[in-house]
Amino acid sequence: MDNQCHCSTNSERFSNPILYNILSQMDSGKRSAGSLGYGAVPHRCSCEVRRTVCLRRPEEICKEASAVLVKTLHFMKNLPAFKQLPPNDQFTLLRSCWAPLFILGLAQEHVDFEVTDIPADSMLKKILLNRQGRPELEREQPTMAGVGKLKSCLKKFWSLDLSPKEYAYLKGTTIFNPDVPDLKAGIFVEGLQQEAQHALSEVVQLLHPGNQERFARILVTASMLQSITPSLIIELFFRPVIGQADLLELLVDMLFCR
Repeated sequence: MDNQCHCSTNSERFSNPILYNILSQMDSGKRSAGSLGYGAVPHRCSCEVRRTVCLRRPEEICKEASAVLVKTLHFMKNLPAFKQLPPNDQFTLLRSCWAPLFILGLAQEHVDFEVTDIPADSMLKKILLNRQGRPELEREQPTMAGVGKLKSCLKKFWSLDLSPKEYAYLKGTTIFNPDVPDLKAGIFVEGLQQEAQHALSEVVQLLHPGNQERFARILVTASMLQSITPSLIIELFFRPVIGQADLLELLVDMLFCR
């Protein structure tokens, strides 16, 4: 997807010359005034790429999402093969796969949600917060385009109507990803993924003997998981709950606590 915003014209970029001069002076140490462009001037943007959103019912949906995350970690924690891996490999796989696993959990639990536009702050507030170096302004905010990818992925899984066993084996193929860099037991992980894929293929044939394309459709749909960034998941579902905490650190504590 093109990440360029096309909803404003050149004539709109400098509609407020006084404000533009203020922003240019603030940013002069970071870039030249000629390269500032309209992207540095906060504005309401109607295109999906830059349109920031938040959950419409955050208390309810965040509670459901937290329950899904707990189930996801419980699933990983109770996999004997996962516990046999070196601790560093366990951490590496957790960091790589927690978001795709969580999305599979959303699909399995049929967690649906709606989003709404984030209320726009006043221009003065944005300037003052920028001067104070507020860290929340540096985080990537959920956009309508990102949420659209996530909802499209969920709808694909819902259309497949996977059984609990199909979800379980698909999660196994997602966890044991030999392509994750820096794995010490990469060959062992590759074998585990092949076993999970074989088990998934068998259960698909058993439950849908006349559907020769189902296994391939499941794998193709699963490939969509990689297009959804962990930052989108964190900011959309968990930032309202954890505040400034690091979610990965919390996941490590939850997964490896005895």
